Amino acid sequence: MSLSGEVCLVTGACGFLGRRLVKLLLEEERLAEIRLLDKQVTPEHVKTLEDCTEETKVSAFEGDIRDSDVLRRACHGASIVFHIASLIDVTGAVDYSELYGVNVKGTQLLLEACVQENVVSLVYTSSIEVAGPNSNGDPVIGGDEDTAYTCSLKFPYSRTKKEAEALTLKAHGEVLQNGGRLATVALRPMYIYGEGCRFLLRHMADGIRNQQVLYRMSAPEARVNPVYVGNVALAHLQAARGLGDARKRSRIGGNFYYVADDTPPVSYCDFNHAVMSPLGFRIQDKHMLPLPLLYVICFLLEALRVLLRPFVRIAPPLNRQLLVMLNTPFSFSYHKARRDLGYAPKFTWEEAHRRTVDWLASELPREREEIWAKKA
Repeated sequence: MSLSGEVCLVTGACGFLGRRLVKLLLEEERLAEIRLLDKQVTPEHVKTLEDCTEETKVSAFEGDIRDSDVLRRACHGASIVFHIASLIDVTGAVDYSELYGVNVKGTQLLLEACVQENVVSLVYTSSIEVAGPNSNGDPVIGGDEDTAYTCSLKFPYSRTKKEAEALTLKAHGEVLQNGGRLATVALRPMYIYGEGCRFLLRHMADGIRNQQVLYRMSAPEARVNPVYVGNVALAHLQAARGLGDARKRSRIGGNFYYVADDTPPVSYCDFNHAVMSPLGFRIQDKHMLPLPLLYVICFLLEALRVLLRPFVRIAPPLNRQLLVMLNTPFSFSYHKARRDLGYAPKFTWEEAHRRTVDWLASELPREREEIWAKKA
């Protein structure tokens, strides 16, 4: 089903995934209006998007996802909301109250605004991390939405995303002010890569500082299935189309779906090597230290962090839960999304790989220059 003539709101519209989704909406749909909600939306960005279309109005809504007045203004007259805005943190660098405020409270306020302003469809961007892995490192290989898994989420980020997802799915079927009903769906992408991925830039910078050698923090057998950002954007569009189809709405509403593509399963570190080896990067053959020793070091760093918390806040780059995540086989299928949403990856692994490598190549000189400048 087409979204032609609809007014849609994208939260986190200026971020990694948000930008890609907005671009796709402009390419694939004849929307009446796309509203960009983010903490900062530059006029230059809006002008660039307006130049891409003559039919769709592009509007900027600057503000915090925790501001109910901003949310109501942005939702007024809209029929579809893509809720992407989120804080991501796996090292403890962000206060829990901040994570909770943005990821959970912000989602709750947005759902309330949708009810008040008669928004009929909401697509929520969840995360693979709401599924695990658990602290025992129990593996999942080729799992799906029905896979039974005992999970005790340690990361505050994971817990807040899980709670926000639950709020979203529970809101499915809520009665709107005009008597209609809200339909919601949640998407759980795997680790998202592609042009604009700041995590790839961070790993590349670490490799530059280490003489073009990437650090090995995950075992080769700890395979996961990353997903290309262009395919994640497409899954969001397909989910919105599904919610707009009366035949599909009741079937997919209130459900979550894993989003993956045909990127070959590989460990996190070996994936970094796959997209950076064309640029001359190598990777360590083994972990820097044996895994049990790394685990002990992480425990000691976490204990030190607790002791120093009253005086200074530190965020070690590695912790026990992150170490478990990096070394646990954890992959999922997108077959249910294909069956229910009509989702099929638009970009092959070969094309996604090429685009990512080309982007990293364009960023490499700047990253090197910044690192050399700091050393000078």
